[in-house]
Amino acid sequence: MKKFLENKKLLTTFVVILLVLIVLAGTTALRKRRNNPLVIQSFGNDVVSVGANIINFPLKLISNGATSVSDLLKVQEENNRLKKEVDELGQTQAENKALQAENKELKSTLKLKQTLTNYSQVTASVISRSTDTWSDLLVINKGKTSGIKKNMAVMSGGGVIGRIVEVNAATSKVELITTSDTSANRFAVEATAKNGKTVHGIISVDSSSQLSFTQVVDSRKLTKGTKVYTSGMGGNSPKGLLVGTVSTTTKDSYGLSDVIRINPAGNLDNPTIVTVIERKVS
Repeated sequence: MKKFLENKKLLTTFVVILLVLIVLAGTTALRKRRNNPLVIQSFGNDVVSVGANIINFPLKLISNGATSVSDLLKVQEENNRLKKEVDELGQTQAENKALQAENKELKSTLKLKQTLTNYSQVTASVISRSTDTWSDLLVINKGKTSGIKKNMAVMSGGGVIGRIVEVNAATSKVELITTSDTSANRFAVEATAKNGKTVHGIISVDSSSQLSFTQVVDSRKLTKGTKVYTSGMGGNSPKGLLVGTVSTTTKDSYGLSDVIRINPAGNLDNPTIVTVIERKVS
């Protein structure tokens, strides 16, 4: 009896496996012969598709809502930042307007119509710069017709880069402050020492082609980072144009006077747009 039951179980398992294989083979053969899937298969696919859409719809809404909230928060943050900048800009404009009015009133009180700090600006483009005179000269597209005159200061990148040395009708030559020409007209400059006193000198180029603040008396109080400006003495340069900042202080080759190395503030490497400064003083 026991052997019969074991054989019966084995026979049943074999029959089930055989039936499964027959069904799979028949389904595969039928699917290959039919252009459309079986009705029950099509129904199952449709049910799965509809179910997936039903599940995905709220998930998509939640995802889009989260993205919208994030975008709104970013917009709000950007809006707050812009409002703050507008407020600061308005405050700065108000301060500038007050300072201009105060400056005008002081000049009127002192009966001064023109001072060393009065100047206007002419914007020009660099149209030529020879590799042979890269550190000496460049040519701009403004000349006499634009009011350009010899010895006017030229700025680029926030600092002085040179002065006008030749003026034509529609073009001008700019001699850079880095020129090695010993006969060049150098800028008279000044800086405020840490004791509050003003130190005067001129800008020149040393043997290593570095910008220097020379002919200075008692430069020991000029620390690194001190700003150097034009003094308005000599030439057509107004007072107060930024030339550069102090980098180091050394003695000259004779050990007699101080030589102050300057990091130029202007764009001397590759200026494309420059500003010519016209001083307004008798």
